[in-house]
Amino acid sequence: MRIEAAELRVLRLPLKFRFETSFGVLTERTILLLTLFSDGLEGYAEGVMERLPLYREETVDSAWYLLRDVVLPRVVGKSFPNPESLVEALKPLRGNRQALAMVEMAFWDLWAKGLGVPLWQLLGGVRTAIPVGVSLGIQLSLAATVEAVERAAAQGYKRVKLKIKPGWDVAVVAAVRERFPDLDLTVDANAAYTLAQETVFIALDEFRLTYIEQPLSYDDLVDHAKLQARLKTPLCLDESILSPEDARKALELRACGVINIKVARVGGHLAARRVHDIAQAFGAPVWCGGMLEAGVGRAHNLHLSTLAGFTLPGDTSSASRYWAEDIVNEPLEAENGVVPVPAGPGIGVTLNRDVVARVTEAAVTLKPEVGRGG
Repeated sequence: MRIEAAELRVLRLPLKFRFETSFGVLTERTILLLTLFSDGLEGYAEGVMERLPLYREETVDSAWYLLRDVVLPRVVGKSFPNPESLVEALKPLRGNRQALAMVEMAFWDLWAKGLGVPLWQLLGGVRTAIPVGVSLGIQLSLAATVEAVERAAAQGYKRVKLKIKPGWDVAVVAAVRERFPDLDLTVDANAAYTLAQETVFIALDEFRLTYIEQPLSYDDLVDHAKLQARLKTPLCLDESILSPEDARKALELRACGVINIKVARVGGHLAARRVHDIAQAFGAPVWCGGMLEAGVGRAHNLHLSTLAGFTLPGDTSSASRYWAEDIVNEPLEAENGVVPVPAGPGIGVTLNRDVVARVTEAAVTLKPEVGRGG
């Protein structure tokens, strides 16, 4: 399949609510949108990096430069028989997994459309509907937190995740657990603590949480292993797992019992599938995390979540929770905590071009004859 051209856009989408985590408050998302073109078909992918390197090292600006000036010129005008060959061509480029994942993911969509099949079938998925949970940012009060959890439970979500940070942890979990004694409940620290604060997690260990997500540093495995040895609640790693090799090391070290797979974080669908397979070999459940994606990224997440090892509810809740207008035409909505996988070839969604045009801040088109456009 020959990549005839590529279009890269910067989109700015306002969120419907403030979303607070341990590293700040978001009221909007800046999203890179990549389209690859081949023989009348279009393949789509979103970038999940942010303006500032608060989650991992990559940023919107660094990815824009790398994709425009380095990565896309290596693939536009070239032919690739499958995603593996595309990944091999980009192998000399180190790191920058989220940026490289955009190209791989868009090519998966393009390739699946060329074959006339949905992406989940090519990935080896086994289901067409995905149980999902909801991720709740840090609220303004304990009462507001309990109310938010009550709304999510009433909507049928299969799991509720609470964001925590130092000073906002044990009390909020205690309040929610008292009100909802049987709720599938998790917490996510986004790497906000150190091992010196282990008493917080020893206290949280008593609340029957499904897992405690990324309590310690974003690049740590060793201290997570020490903490896991002191808890009965499984730890779940997110930021610390950048590759299949990281997943293997984490599980061998017993640094976690659960892995949150974010397809862009690990470098694309091929790497995400390998992380999934490694976790299955260790008997560790996985689930698909979210990065406040719009419709393209959310569709990719749903297709990945069809793999057999995704046995815990992911973060791919209804798109309408986040956006007044999505960038795709198809509604990606949960009913009783389950979201259907978009039907049709590829990722099964089409761009709402009016919305995309309205929220675009910058755009560039690359073609073989010019190598770079603007």
